[in-house]
Amino acid sequence: MRLMTRLPDGARVRAPFDGRTFHFKEDTAVLSQRGGARFVRLTSPGAADRLFRVTRVIGGRVREDFAGVEVATAEPDAPPLPPPGHDADAELLLPISYVFETASFRLKGYSVLVGERPGLRAGGVWNETCIFCHNTTPYFDSLWGTLHGPGAPAYQGEVVDRLLPRGRRWHIEAATGREAALGAAVDTEVAAVGGSPEGRSGDLRGTLAHGIGEVRRHFAARHFVEVGIGCEACHGGSREHVENPRVRPDFAPRATFLEARPEEAGEVTRALLVNRTCARCHQVLFSRYPFTWEGGTRRHDAGGSSITSGEARDFLLGGCARRMSCVTCHDPHAADDRAALDRLGTVAGNEVCVRCHAQYAPPAALAAHAHHDPGGAGASCVGCHMPRKNMGLGYALTRYHRIGSPDDPVRVERDRPLECALCHTDKTVAELVSTMEGWWGKRYDRGALVGLYGDLAARPLEATLARGKAHEQAVALAALGAGGDKRALAGVARQVTNPFPLVRYYAARALGALEAGCAIDLDRPTAEIAAAVRRCVPQAFAGGAPEPAASAARGTDAPDED
Repeated sequence: MRLMTRLPDGARVRAPFDGRTFHFKEDTAVLSQRGGARFVRLTSPGAADRLFRVTRVIGGRVREDFAGVEVATAEPDAPPLPPPGHDADAELLLPISYVFETASFRLKGYSVLVGERPGLRAGGVWNETCIFCHNTTPYFDSLWGTLHGPGAPAYQGEVVDRLLPRGRRWHIEAATGREAALGAAVDTEVAAVGGSPEGRSGDLRGTLAHGIGEVRRHFAARHFVEVGIGCEACHGGSREHVENPRVRPDFAPRATFLEARPEEAGEVTRALLVNRTCARCHQVLFSRYPFTWEGGTRRHDAGGSSITSGEARDFLLGGCARRMSCVTCHDPHAADDRAALDRLGTVAGNEVCVRCHAQYAPPAALAAHAHHDPGGAGASCVGCHMPRKNMGLGYALTRYHRIGSPDDPVRVERDRPLECALCHTDKTVAELVSTMEGWWGKRYDRGALVGLYGDLAARPLEATLARGKAHEQAVALAALGAGGDKRALAGVARQVTNPFPLVRYYAARALGALEAGCAIDLDRPTAEIAAAVRRCVPQAFAGGAPEPAASAARGTDAPDED
């Protein structure tokens, strides 16, 4: 994580700045180097070219993003041209991402569920949108929205406990009689980043709202102790530890003017503190896409995220967060061992789960619980309780971190597709739910299932393509592509023009798996993409191009948030 944000000078950069041109619709981005500096030139028909010198490389595990300053000439020392209303050194987010898995460029915003974009536009000021999760910043600053309460201005890196169910939230407020000290601490932080302290005695909410705006405008790279994510991003203030190594940070938020405690009584375990620390950044639902798992909505429910970077918040929603922490499976100090992670998804990985659930350690008990061969893939704890149903950054599904059960009525009756269908792709809705009822003694609402799939005789994955929400369709596409059943070919092909470009990538990948040689350039205008699909799979649009479902098309006009 220390390489999450890097200065381009001397950094390992995998994106090719060798004169390479990325074409997106009618626009181009040309990546080049001169005198050790990297440049991106954006060209759009009917508009003047814009040239940017790269100042930040962001990410490095799955993809690289970039921020830069606009310049007039491709010289390493060319002075920046400040964007209107910002300081001369304001860095803008550049509209390209380099994806390692495919060794190709993609529009930056297309890693989340946003609507189609018209072209390549630099936008978003880096220090106003990115630095609180991609660098080491004071946790105190991230709490101001929570301390303010309803009506606080939105800002990057804000703690979002309100998106947890009440029993999983923490209550954070000014310590009794210490409101003035809290307000003074906010003013001190504002002054430290070059802002103007509010200084209104007795109006704590006003001080917090003012401070949010000032920090958003003024917190910049010059205030970093180090670039990227360092020790204190997770371990909290560590001055005492540096002065006396025997004093160890314990992950709990502490200040003389704050009170922080769970909203419901219960043991505050180290695992819970670690998970909440990870959730300071890995908490997001991303973009204005309104829907969550468990049939919820972003603004009103505690449903889980459908995309990468919400894993820690999702984990807090599940049943294991008090006894098991993120670091049980993940190494926070180095890159994860891919083989070790893959092993967790096999029966061998069950050793982690049976530390608490010892009753399932004997093979006979595991077979009775899972109703699968205790030595086979169907008996993997992680395989069933953390299915692959979240969209990763590299066009592949990742595991859903809200640990739960595929037979949970909330999941069965509100989400598509049925999680058992991710492996049993040939089964119908009726076959799957009848088997689940027989195995686990549950009863499911047939009317709710008909509402989801249209017909109990439907196969869940294909019905999800036709009737599902965008995040559900992406899961179905990945499973159908992996399953290789060509009966789904036309349905898969139709999703290559899905109103959400991110889903198109999953559709194109599945289409390539089902119909070899059917390569589609997703960077072209939608009409050209549709024409290419018709040539490849003539039956895809036999009845005309499908209209986007209303449920999929809402909430897509917001700026990119990835």
